[in-house]
Amino acid sequence: MRLVWATVTDVVGEAPGVLDLAVELDDGRHGSAIAYLRLCGPCVSGDRVLLNTTAVDLDLGTGGRHFVVARSGEGVALDAPAGGHIMKLRYTPMQIDVAAVEAQESEHHAVMREASSLDGMPVVCCGLHSQVPLVAAAAKRADRNIRIAYCMTDGAALALELSDVVRASREAGLLDATISCGQAFGGEYEAVNLHSGLLAARHVLNADIAIVAIGPGVVGTATPFGHGGVAQGEAVNAVAVLGGVPVVCLRISFADARARHQGVSHHTRAALASVALAAAKVAVPTLPPELAARVDADLEEAGVWEIHERVDSAEGATPPPPLGGVQVATMGRSLADDPAFFAAAFASGEIAFRIARSVL
Repeated sequence: MRLVWATVTDVVGEAPGVLDLAVELDDGRHGSAIAYLRLCGPCVSGDRVLLNTTAVDLDLGTGGRHFVVARSGEGVALDAPAGGHIMKLRYTPMQIDVAAVEAQESEHHAVMREASSLDGMPVVCCGLHSQVPLVAAAAKRADRNIRIAYCMTDGAALALELSDVVRASREAGLLDATISCGQAFGGEYEAVNLHSGLLAARHVLNADIAIVAIGPGVVGTATPFGHGGVAQGEAVNAVAVLGGVPVVCLRISFADARARHQGVSHHTRAALASVALAAAKVAVPTLPPELAARVDADLEEAGVWEIHERVDSAEGATPPPPLGGVQVATMGRSLADDPAFFAAAFASGEIAFRIARSVL
C-alpha cells in the first residue's frame, strides 16, 4: 500500500455519492482522485487529502485515479449514520454502517424474515460488470415494463458509486433498482449476502428478472481458478438453491488479444464446468458459422452440456436493442469492435425475458 498527501486543485465532476477531483500530490505528481462521500465526506478545492495511490502506482485498472482516504482538519470529519447496524468493509479503517434490507431495523425485515424462495424468477448470472446494461436492454426491448434489479456482488469494485454505467442505466430506465451484496456497498438497497440480495429483489422490489454481476473490474491471474469469473458459478448455485432459474451470460470474444479469452473465455468455462453445481440455462447467441463453431467446440470441450441446458437466441443475427444512450464498452471495445461479446449478453437478457413471461 502507498498513501500520499495531496491538495485538491479542482472538483471536475460530481455524481450521487461520488466526486471526481483533480489533485496535486506531495510527491510532485498531478493526477485525479475519487472521493466517496459516505467514506470521507465532501471535498472542495484547497482541501488537503490523504490518497491511496497503490493501484495507479502498480498500473492497475482504476482508470488512473487515486482514492481519497481522508481529509485533514480538526474535530469530527464525518458524521453520517446510515440508520442501520450492519457493517461493510468490516474490521478495516474504512468500515461503514449500512441499513441492510434484511436487518431488524429495516422496514422490510418482516418480508425478508419470511422470504425463502425466488419462486422461479429468472436470474442472469454474468461474468463481467459491463454485461449488465446489455442484458437489461434486451429484456426491456421485449417489454419496457418488466422490472429488473441488479445485484452487485463483491468480487471486484466494492463501491457501486464507481459505476458510471449502472448510474446511466438507472437514468435510462434499463434497471429499476440496485442491491449491493456482501462487502459491496452503495446500492439503493444493501444486503448481507447474495442470497438475501436475490430474495430482496424478488420480494421487496417485486422484480421480474434479477441480474447478478461483480462490480467494475475483474481479477485475473492466468490460472484455472484465480479470477473473478468464479463468482459467476457461485451465483448459479445461489439462484438454484433459492428456487430461481439461473441463466448464464457467456463471455465470448473474438477481439481479445489474449488466447485464454478468445471464443468462450476460460473464466466462463471454469464457472460452468467446475464451480456451478446446479443446472443453468446457457444463452447461446446466433453468430456467423465459423465463430459459432468455435463457441460450440469450446463449450463441448469444457463439458458444459454434462450439467447445463443450451438455449439458443436469435440475438446476434438481429439488430441490437437500444441502450437509451448508455455507453458500454468491454475492455475498451465497443459493439462494433467485439460484436460477439455484446450478442451473448443480449441473448441472456432475451432468454430471461422469455422465462419471466413463461414463453420458454
